[in-house]
Amino acid sequence: MKRFLLLLLAPLLVSAESPRLVPDVSQRKIEIIYSFTGAELLLFGAILYPGGRVPSDDAQIAVVVKGPSEPVLVREKRKIAGMWINADSADFRSVPSFYALASSKPINKIVDGRTAVIYELGIDNLQLSPASGGDPAADRHFEEGLIDLKRRGGYYSETDSGVEISEGVLYRARIAIPARVPVGHYTAETFLIEKGRVIAAATRDIEIHKSGMEAFVARAADRHSFVYGLTAVLLSLALGWAASTAFKRLRD
Repeated sequence: MKRFLLLLLAPLLVSAESPRLVPDVSQRKIEIIYSFTGAELLLFGAILYPGGRVPSDDAQIAVVVKGPSEPVLVREKRKIAGMWINADSADFRSVPSFYALASSKPINKIVDGRTAVIYELGIDNLQLSPASGGDPAADRHFEEGLIDLKRRGGYYSETDSGVEISEGVLYRARIAIPARVPVGHYTAETFLIEKGRVIAAATRDIEIHKSGMEAFVARAADRHSFVYGLTAVLLSLALGWAASTAFKRLRD
């Protein structure tokens, strides 16, 4: 809520003489079909300087592509009496399903820590909202584990020097979308940073959804879960019986 209010007030705090961003993305809609192996988004745009002002050499760009947030329960397994069992756990209320940051320079070199937290610039500055209300050290332990899983799955990434700025006016960046990306509403946020401050920001929307057979299967699983489960079991039994019959014939 605090970040939301700050973002609402940000335009009021920016001078009328501040630059303005005109961003766009190469794809506003991404369809996931059976052959989907991932995609690459091109984020590009221009910085409009009022009054023909010469662009500042210090101006930097950061772009963030963020997926829909969701609650996540993180469990930690421990080996007890020779068996791995669930031990401690932590709930997080607002975990982005996807997060990718690209910036013209390392983010910690162009903004201070407070600004990075306000705008969630950087994976370590994400506000995951732990629901436990317990020991902060324990929450941080689970948060680090969750972020590590997201990184290894290709869902969280940071790319220093991933934004190219031409003539101080035009910029572009590429963000990789993994094959198993969650569906939903995504945002592509662009931030213009000068002397450690965010002086302009703009957002474009992106929709990622399933189509074709994938969409049919997903709808069936959601709307008719019992029939879907029963069909899956019967199909598995039929395939097992067919494989067993074929194997016996080969042996004979």
